Amino acid sequence: MVHVIVSILDFHPFDHVYLLHNQKDKETEAFVKKLEDKFDSTFVSIKADLASPIDFGDIYKTLDSALATARDQLPNHQINIQLTSGTPSMTAVSILTGKTKYEVNFIQSSLQQGVQFIDIPFDIAADFLPSVPELLDKKLASLVASQPPTTAAFDSIVTEDPLMERLKHKAAILSLRDVPVLINGESGTGKELFARAIHNASKRASKPFVPLNCGAIPPELIDSTLFGHTKGAFTGASSDKKGVFAEANHGTLFLDEFGELPLDAQVRLLRVLQDGKYIPVGASKEQVCDVRIVVATNRNLPEEIAKGNFREDLFYRVAIGILALPALRERSRDKWVLAQHLIENINRETSSQPNHKDKIISPGAKKIILNHDWPGNVRELYATLLRASLWGESNRISEDDLKEAIIKSSPRTNDILGRDISEAFDINGVIQEVSVHYIKRALAEVNGSKTKASELLGIKNYQTLNNWIEKYDIKTGS
Repeated sequence: MVHVIVSILDFHPFDHVYLLHNQKDKETEAFVKKLEDKFDSTFVSIKADLASPIDFGDIYKTLDSALATARDQLPNHQINIQLTSGTPSMTAVSILTGKTKYEVNFIQSSLQQGVQFIDIPFDIAADFLPSVPELLDKKLASLVASQPPTTAAFDSIVTEDPLMERLKHKAAILSLRDVPVLINGESGTGKELFARAIHNASKRASKPFVPLNCGAIPPELIDSTLFGHTKGAFTGASSDKKGVFAEANHGTLFLDEFGELPLDAQVRLLRVLQDGKYIPVGASKEQVCDVRIVVATNRNLPEEIAKGNFREDLFYRVAIGILALPALRERSRDKWVLAQHLIENINRETSSQPNHKDKIISPGAKKIILNHDWPGNVRELYATLLRASLWGESNRISEDDLKEAIIKSSPRTNDILGRDISEAFDINGVIQEVSVHYIKRALAEVNGSKTKASELLGIKNYQTLNNWIEKYDIKTGS
């Protein structure tokens, strides 16, 4: 191993060198001292007590721990793994772990070809990992496959919901692929939280993350905001100004409320995403940018395309990695988990304020939290808990505190399955609403024929339909 490390360090200097070994301490200390005398690098010795040099699970755990340490200590450095030393099992584990979890470079040394950086010419996750159970050890396959890459960046997304866990896993995989991502979900479901986590887990993590709310840009300033402008380009342009593409260069640009962009702006945005080139307003020279795009919307973009409100070609340009975030009402087990997490954050954020008391949530308030639909999702839950913590005089958020803190809103008439059932609820009214809606539609479809309308609605006979019409006082026009 000695000549391999020396030849590699002679070939290319490295800031830090992590040495995984199973040698005696005195031998290792002497070896490290020789390296320090010869090379201007920082050497870190890591004792690897393996059960066996061919135990894939043990090798993986040891290597994974060392790589995680290096990444945490040197977040802005490129990690390299040398593949020459060790057993074939160690080489296989190094390739698997390096390609699927840490985005490393590989280097090797041989007498015939000397030292060289090597590229693994296939996607290890797609092509190699499925055959691991046959080629290696099943335990290693499960260890690698069961853990999303760089999960630490996703720790801020608090959940115990199986669907959300799968979405975190998918997002972690997407973070390692430099492809556009489309995040869809209602307001307050955590779209920007996912976008930031994807950026922080990617190789662009040390570069800028630039968020932009597309719905908040005045139409006349869209081009300037996106691409920048030169001094004098328009009234009020008193100096040159960078756009968000320039600000996010080599990093990630997060376009929130993406569906709000007008059609003419979509055309110009599409060109930048295709070519990586744009012209600032008032300039004549093209600028080049290297930006990863993550977009978010609460609109159904395929429906907007059908209506002529959104460009199909732009949709397919950004809809590569798609994440559809569920509403909080669909994550029943997360309501209480999030409430506890948010009240801890609120206690921490308000700890320096006068008359502060750490708050806990009473059983009565917990019941309301679990039964409420939270149409504003996590954002509404946070705001409600903050209001309740401000108004309540004791250190407990009571049932009454939470009831007063919830802002009453009109039910969503188009969301028949999302009604608030935390208090009095009239299910018969919902049934009537649905019945009246579809009976009227069926009658209109068949020009008022009750017999044909009964057939359309799957009602056994004309008389049953007539009874419903009379019960709900439906005006038929006949």
